[in-house]
Amino acid sequence: MRRDSRRPVVPLRSNVRLAQSLWGKLSGFVLKQLSELTKKHRFSVAAGDLLLLDGQWYVTHAGLLRIAERRRCTGIRTSAEHHLSDFNSNRWVFKATVYRRSAPKGFVGYGDADPSNVSLRVRGAEMRVAETRAVNRALRKAYGIGICSVEELGYLSSPPERVDGKEIDSSQSNGNGARRLRDKLCLLIRKYELDPSLVKRYAADFCGTEALRDASRDLVEAFISTLAEEAAKDRAALTCKLNSYNQLEEVKS
Repeated sequence: MRRDSRRPVVPLRSNVRLAQSLWGKLSGFVLKQLSELTKKHRFSVAAGDLLLLDGQWYVTHAGLLRIAERRRCTGIRTSAEHHLSDFNSNRWVFKATVYRRSAPKGFVGYGDADPSNVSLRVRGAEMRVAETRAVNRALRKAYGIGICSVEELGYLSSPPERVDGKEIDSSQSNGNGARRLRDKLCLLIRKYELDPSLVKRYAADFCGTEALRDASRDLVEAFISTLAEEAAKDRAALTCKLNSYNQLEEVKS
C-alpha cells in the first residue's frame, strides 16, 4: 500500500496530552481507543478531528473531510430524497455517495433531520444538517471508520449557545434533554447490539413505570448509567437478563 505523505503522522503523545488537558484524566479504555484512532486514521485532537463525549470518541465532519482529502476521494454526490422528505414540517432526508478510485460504484449513506432531532441553534437549517449527516455516514463507510460522527447526534448538531459569555447547555431546555437521553440510549443499543424492545421493557421495570416515557429524567439517567455499566462488564449476562423479559411475556400469555 502506498504511504500517504500529504499529512505528517500525528504523534500519539501529543494527542493524549491535549485530550487530557481538555477532558481530564482518561480511562484505559478511552486511551486505547485514542491510540487506535490515531494510528489507523491519523486523527488529530488539535485539528478538531475528534471529540470525547460521555466517555465515547466521536469523529467530526471536518475530520472526515480531511480523511477524504488525504486518501484522494474522487468525489461526493448528494441528493434530497423527496419521497421521504416533508417540506412543510422541515423534515429532510438526504442520500450521499462517496467515490474512491478503488471502488467506482461508491459508498452510500443516508441522513435525516427535522425540528425534533436538531438543536435550537440550527432550527431552520434542517436541510443542511441532513446533508451533512448523509455525507458523514457515506465517508465513514468509505474509509472504515467505526465511530459515530458528532453531527449525527441530534442534541449536538451545533456549538453550545452562550449568553453573556457563559455557555448554556441547550440540551436541558425545550425537550432537548429528553432527546439527549434518547440518543445516549440508542448509542448503547447499537454499540452492544442489544434488542431495543427488550431494553425498553428492562427500562420500564427499572424505573417502575408502565413505559419509559413516563419515568422521570433522573430515573432514566440512572437506568442508562446502569445499562452501560452492565454491558461493559458482562454483555452475555445482560443479554440473558433482557431475554428473561421475553420469557415472562410468554408465561403471562
